[in-house]
Amino acid sequence: MTTEILRRARELAPVLREKAGEIEANRTLPADVVELLRGTGVFGMCFGPEWGGPGLTSMEQTEVVEALAYGDASAAWCAVIGANTGIYANFLDQTVAKDVFPRLDLVVAGLLQPSGKAERVPGGFRLSGRWSFGSGIKHADWVTSGAFLYQDGEPWAAPGSKHRHDSRQFLVRREQVEVIDNWNPTGLSGSGSCDYTMTDVFVPEEHTYTFATPQGRVTPLTQPDSFTRAMCGVPLGVARAVLDHVHEVATTRYDRMAGQSWSESYRVQTEVARLEAAFNATREGVYGSMRRQWEVLEAGGTLDDLTPTERAASPLSWLHAFRSSRAIVARSYDLLQTWSVYRTAPMDRWLRDTAVLAQHLVAQDRILQSAGAYLIGGAPEFGISLGLV
Repeated sequence: MTTEILRRARELAPVLREKAGEIEANRTLPADVVELLRGTGVFGMCFGPEWGGPGLTSMEQTEVVEALAYGDASAAWCAVIGANTGIYANFLDQTVAKDVFPRLDLVVAGLLQPSGKAERVPGGFRLSGRWSFGSGIKHADWVTSGAFLYQDGEPWAAPGSKHRHDSRQFLVRREQVEVIDNWNPTGLSGSGSCDYTMTDVFVPEEHTYTFATPQGRVTPLTQPDSFTRAMCGVPLGVARAVLDHVHEVATTRYDRMAGQSWSESYRVQTEVARLEAAFNATREGVYGSMRRQWEVLEAGGTLDDLTPTERAASPLSWLHAFRSSRAIVARSYDLLQTWSVYRTAPMDRWLRDTAVLAQHLVAQDRILQSAGAYLIGGAPEFGISLGLV
């Protein structure tokens, strides 16, 4: 099933490339594109065999996301968000999770950062707030949202908690959420990453969870950082598409002023090689750190069994994938010169998509701060990127 999902993703990529303009103009994935993604099996790829799922490794997940991003970044971004449903299921009571997710192709969207307020009431919580960047929320079945806990209007923390104010994740049905249609960005336009609100929505206790307490069978995916690993497949897939486009252009273009074909141009030859070297090193950094992490976890170890440099390598490789891919696209844009500037040219969308992708949390300086702090004994600002909760 693993190879089948990857094969379907690769076959879908040219279809997504053809639909890229429509996806972008729609500002969210069209319904037929959602169904095309569903048909690949990508939304269920993180469910393990105990669920009847394929249980793809982090490396395999990232390959699938790369293949989809080769066709369209927004579709791939929504695919990896939806695929995380199988990871979230690991942190719910398993009986509850199987009731919530009777099928393996249901989609969960939402913002995990605690941006809402959850008042403790008998049997659960009353959830209110406004969350941003709900990628894929318009086609989601469930919405997961982070919120701080309150009791009688006052900040609340569980007895013995290390925090003065605890937070949790809250899972609610999509129809309980009001979507604000405000997604109109520079790039990644088709991801439908709208704001959304809830007011006084009751969430039963069993529909809440934290990444500190996995449920059911312990696997390499029942880790706090699991949902962030495959995201870097999106910029990597876009960068590969750009480089292949550059190769195609370079083998067909003739420079009349220089009196030579591009394939014989020193400028083009050396820049193509530099771009390939940057891509290869970046991609291997991602897969190398993933393989080492998976090897330790699959053998029954924990993230604590990694050396500090091995543990920090994962979030650093994700950040580098986003930033390096953006640089590869920008340099390719310059290499192709005025041929890049037209809206009808694929370079235009790739440039804008990678610019927006590189603003995501996993590509921000707080990842650098967290990894650096961890390596020298400081306090990481975003510890979950290191599997610290």
